[in-house]
Amino acid sequence: MIKPTKRVSKKTGEVSYLLRVNLGFVNGEQIIKSKTWKPDRKMTPNKMDEEALKQLVLFEQEAIAEYEAELQREAEQKRLEAEEQLKQDDFVVYAKEHITFEMLADEWLADQEDSKEMKHSSLQRMKSCKERTYSAIGNILVSKLCYRDIKSFITSLAKDGINKFTGKGLSQKTQKHYLTFISDVLNYARDCGYIDNNPCVNYKFKKKEKKEVTAYSLDEVMLLLSVINDKAPIEYKLFYNLLAFCGLRRGECLGLEFGDVDYKKSVISINRTSNYHVGYGIYTDTPKTLSSYRSLKVDPFLIDMIKQLKAERKQQAIDCGDQWVSNDRLFVNWCGKPLSPNIPHKWLQRFCEKENLPFHGLHSFRHFTATQLIASGVDIKRVSNFLGHSQTSTTLNTYVHAVQQVNEDACNTLAGLLKTE
Repeated sequence: MIKPTKRVSKKTGEVSYLLRVNLGFVNGEQIIKSKTWKPDRKMTPNKMDEEALKQLVLFEQEAIAEYEAELQREAEQKRLEAEEQLKQDDFVVYAKEHITFEMLADEWLADQEDSKEMKHSSLQRMKSCKERTYSAIGNILVSKLCYRDIKSFITSLAKDGINKFTGKGLSQKTQKHYLTFISDVLNYARDCGYIDNNPCVNYKFKKKEKKEVTAYSLDEVMLLLSVINDKAPIEYKLFYNLLAFCGLRRGECLGLEFGDVDYKKSVISINRTSNYHVGYGIYTDTPKTLSSYRSLKVDPFLIDMIKQLKAERKQQAIDCGDQWVSNDRLFVNWCGKPLSPNIPHKWLQRFCEKENLPFHGLHSFRHFTATQLIASGVDIKRVSNFLGHSQTSTTLNTYVHAVQQVNEDACNTLAGLLKTE
């Protein structure tokens, strides 16, 4: 017990006592509790000192009781934590001996679905990997799954007959999807303490020669759009003109709504995508990356097309009657539901065959847009922003030929300026 310290205020003359109690030492540090007690002003000085000692005894009893209770709570908390850790250690031991890859993968997929952190399209792609993966390594214990098992499975995906539609093996891009699925599950296993290292990190694919992207030439696009604008219905005129003039991805174009259009400023905003997955159907998702959210200034004639389409859509709804599904999408089927993503591809393919026009697929319009912008001298960063790429390096790596051609033209131009006879 420490003797009370008497204090007198210089301003008011008010008397108070500092009461302190020594509770011992913890890790070499002295534990002291303190409080201030103010006596009744009517007390004599001697009575104040006497009462301060009584208050110190009471405070000491109170402080000791609180400190002991605090120590008990800390001890109980440590005991519970120790028990929980023991349970966790026991469960980890159990998991290593009983949990298979399939069991853990289903748990991980359920967590991803509940958290909604993964893009819907990515989650569906992961789920599409389940059947083949489970068949090959699903019954193997997560703790026993090794690099050799994974390599054997991924390698088998390239064999002829794996792809049920083409009769060939799966592409390297699809093989990488399978590896990503396995790796993500094993990262989860590592985080749970079931394995120490993820064996997928050591897997390397053989480097393939990068194919030059297929792009329509300027003459091809001008001819194609000329015939489409002359013979196609308004929705198809608008769709392919948007692809060519704006370099949109197919899903971005299909996800456009009339509310995304600023008619006065001739600006359209990319806010969503419309996609399709086997077994799930058509669904709406967010754009590919944060950079894919963007607003694009467009030629007024595209706005005129959108206005024409909107007017025809109203009449289509009237003609369809009670079968019409109210929808703000630009591109819909006969009853107003979002258009299936494979329809524009099939329609253009048939149209090109009928009109004897070149057909390179829908994504080639995007390549055309990028190539023409780069060839016209537009800054690569602006091209990247226009296309919605997350990094300028993506644009550079994808359209390396166009960039090299611009550099070569610049070099030749400079040489022509500086060269002397």
